[in-house]
Amino acid sequence: MIKIDSYSPKQVAQILQISKNTVYSLINRGEIIAKKIGKVYRIPARSLSFFITGLDEDLYNAQREDLKNIAPIKSELTSVRERDLQ
Repeated sequence: MIKIDSYSPKQVAQILQISKNTVYSLINRGEIIAKKIGKVYRIPARSLSFFITGLDEDLYNAQREDLKNIAPIKSELTSVRERDLQ
């Protein structure tokens, strides 16, 4: 069985410390992605990650990896430039 963490608008309001009406407003504006099942909205946990970071989780993780590689890349560029100047 597939387990997907999801929350109700009330739970999201508690997590984000905002009103339930604000959660519905964010859903209507597309800032929080939710699925309506019958008369009830369900909000995937990943949607909250996207909302809070402003990035999809995969993009967020890729950005963190890129930031780790900046120092070695700068170092290599510096050594190549120095070598070309000689």
